[in-house]
Amino acid sequence: MSKQKFNIFLLDLRGEPCPYPVVFSLDTLRRLDKGTIVEILADCPQSFISVPEEVIKAGYEMVEPPQKVGPTLRFLVRIPE
Repeated sequence: MSKQKFNIFLLDLRGEPCPYPVVFSLDTLRRLDKGTIVEILADCPQSFISVPEEVIKAGYEMVEPPQKVGPTLRFLVRIPE
């Protein structure tokens, strides 16, 4: 059995009002290495739709559907290789 190694980067944007979760997410994704998985946390309600829409539009991949746990929104995004 082979093991895959993943680089995971946590981007905590809780407390940032919209549109900053989208702006900061895209800026961070542009700066990281290909293959990196980014866990984005936010609590701006509009981010639930805007973050996935914009990261997909920019060519990144959602690893799983957005999740909401209490006020926290969680997104897993992968930078394609």
